[in-house]
Amino acid sequence: MGSRGRSRPTAPAGGDDQPLPTGTRPTSTPPAPGRRGHSGRAERRRLARKVKRRRRRSAVREIPLLITVALLIALVLKTFLVQAFVIPSGSMQQTITIGDRVLVDKLTPWFGSKPERGDVVVFKDPGGWLKDEKKTSSGQDPVVVKQVKEGLTFIGLLPSDNEQDLIKRVIGVGGDTVKCCDKDGRVTVNGRPLDEPYVFTPPDDPTALIQFEVKVPQGRIFVMGDHRSNSADSRYHLDDGRHGTVPVSGVVGRAVVVAWPFSHWRRLEVPPTFGSVPAAPGGFALGTSHRVASRDPARS
Repeated sequence: MGSRGRSRPTAPAGGDDQPLPTGTRPTSTPPAPGRRGHSGRAERRRLARKVKRRRRRSAVREIPLLITVALLIALVLKTFLVQAFVIPSGSMQQTITIGDRVLVDKLTPWFGSKPERGDVVVFKDPGGWLKDEKKTSSGQDPVVVKQVKEGLTFIGLLPSDNEQDLIKRVIGVGGDTVKCCDKDGRVTVNGRPLDEPYVFTPPDDPTALIQFEVKVPQGRIFVMGDHRSNSADSRYHLDDGRHGTVPVSGVVGRAVVVAWPFSHWRRLEVPPTFGSVPAAPGGFALGTSHRVASRDPARS
């Protein structure tokens, strides 16, 4: 009744009050006839280019994050799990040759494992073993290159020139009596001669037959290189007050595999002869622990 005589609103031509299809935007002016397909393709190309730019910017921003994560993982691996070392000398030939890369297990000591007879271990210089060694120098490197090398060394991707580490084979553990030599020129442990086909020494080399008899103190190990005539090992430090033995606490890790070059790849297993060694009288054998190789050359 109140609306009588009033004109009713009419829908505008073109139906602009109808709901728009999903995904479209209202426009103030409709596209010119015949141009709708061309405009849609241009809009899609613009959107595609915008998405590509966003993805490129996102990838560029993620690269530093990925590098940081990778470096942190490498640092954790080096510190707690496994580390690669370069062998700088021939003291372990032919088991390990000069230039070989070995992987050293640093994890098992966290579970209380100790070095065992026959293990190839890396350990820190117990005092003066490397005092006469020549060190390689990186002083000629440009500043930037030197800093990059120091960073890679810190996370374990390059060996350090300053680390005072050695690699040898454990012959005796705490309580053992190690002696050289029996009538056949063999080293004995607790009276049992060792059959060591891996030893790289000319049979007539007198330096391989140094006479000694050592009772290894508890918490220490007696070590020798596989190249007996080219290894300044425990035999050369018998008068240091500890009979040339190395503290278990100084062992960085157990070398488990020669990883590089691939042609030298091999596992470093305990030779069978050590399984026949009897326990020390009134004592017991220890278990495995663990680090190697500065680039220091010669008799390390």
